[in-house]
Amino acid sequence: MKKLIVLTLTSFFLFLDNPLFSFDQETFLQNYLWDKVSNLPASKRPKIVIVLGGGGARGFAHIGVLKALEEENIPFDMVVGTSMGALVGSLYCSGMSTNEITDMVTTIQWKDISNLSNISLLTLLISEKLLSTEKLEKYLRKTLGNKQFFQLNIPFVCIATDISTGERIILKEGDVALAARASATIPGIFAPVEYGQRYLVDGGLVENIPVSVAKLFSPDIIITVSVAADITKNSFNNIISTLYQAIYIQGQQKDEMNLAMSDIVIRPDVKDISVLDLDKANYCIQSGFIAGKNNAGKIKEIIIKKIYEKRSN
Repeated sequence: MKKLIVLTLTSFFLFLDNPLFSFDQETFLQNYLWDKVSNLPASKRPKIVIVLGGGGARGFAHIGVLKALEEENIPFDMVVGTSMGALVGSLYCSGMSTNEITDMVTTIQWKDISNLSNISLLTLLISEKLLSTEKLEKYLRKTLGNKQFFQLNIPFVCIATDISTGERIILKEGDVALAARASATIPGIFAPVEYGQRYLVDGGLVENIPVSVAKLFSPDIIITVSVAADITKNSFNNIISTLYQAIYIQGQQKDEMNLAMSDIVIRPDVKDISVLDLDKANYCIQSGFIAGKNNAGKIKEIIIKKIYEKRSN
């Protein structure tokens, strides 16, 4: 049967191999094979983990990437996220569609997710009392409720930092909204989040692109979404931008090591967007969608190759 398929495809390609036809043989073959493997049950295909990195408002691009992968029928078995990647990942893994998440975030403002304001920043400087991300947790809880990790539709893991010890904390049990909030709590501005017996802040301090964490779950394929900025163009006219810059600089070498461990890296064109530009959500989502579509062919190629390698072993 396999020989017959090969002979049929070869004859078809030879017939069309002339200037009168505009025909991409590689794309045709990939589409043919993808139709055969895309709907395989999880037990018969590679285990695929998607990693969503941190980056403030640039992380809205994750929504667009997820939407593109959905449209291309590319499956994945787990999401691992840090900071904004954790926020988007938690919502998506809870069962929200990318359209629903888009509707949720395109009108979001800082006052909806924190008590950040010019007055509160002045109070911070005078009284040294840190601000709170309680509003962020309430915002997430409107959708997530009191969901625990085991209740999510897709397995999800997020990363935070223990501010007392500097340890990387892998959150995969307990309350999802609280965990996602902790992963996205910027240190130095917002008070650490009490989680169990620990005080946690933004996971970007220890692992902004948590590929090494994804590796712990024995995936066959890791798809990483990096929303890194061009840090040479960042402005430093406020405390948050400066703190984020410091986080990126100290973690840059580790980020590169993590990216090198990925099977494919998707890089939406959001490098000029500030971490604070929540009003650029639509632009970031569209950039993520374009990047996801542009990488879909390569991802399918990797999945097909892994499947046939497994069958031949």
